[in-house]
Amino acid sequence: MAQDQIHVLLADDDEDDRLFFSDAIHQLNLNTVVHAVEDGEELMNWLRKEGNPRPHVVFLDLNMPKKGGIECLEEIKKCPHLKELSVAIYSTSSSQKDIEDSFVLGANIYIKKPNDFNVLKKAMGKVISMNWQFCTSGLNKESFILNV
Repeated sequence: MAQDQIHVLLADDDEDDRLFFSDAIHQLNLNTVVHAVEDGEELMNWLRKEGNPRPHVVFLDLNMPKKGGIECLEEIKKCPHLKELSVAIYSTSSSQKDIEDSFVLGANIYIKKPNDFNVLKKAMGKVISMNWQFCTSGLNKESFILNV
């Protein structure tokens, strides 16, 4: 029997970051499908559209036009059919306020975007292979920030 595909949804307004991310995921040779959107409004529309596969994990940039990542995270966690989604904040920001707000609002993990492709691949490998049920039930601030 073929292994089920892992659906990953990336919301990031930077085209280079989306390509970098997709290349890293595909080089992991996992059965992964990456869906990418360019802003928060597109993300929320994608999540609500009937027929789209439910992502196993949403990678959410904080600084996007139209609707930012924090606003999307709040909306996801308030929506009954989306609130159980695993959300990985994927941002260039290392601001303590951004990290704290993301944690308090229910994100599962915080990843500072690496500049090095191999570091990105290693981080994505860790995140994609996580047992999200465990991560969701055992959220603590010490393990919230992914260190690679």
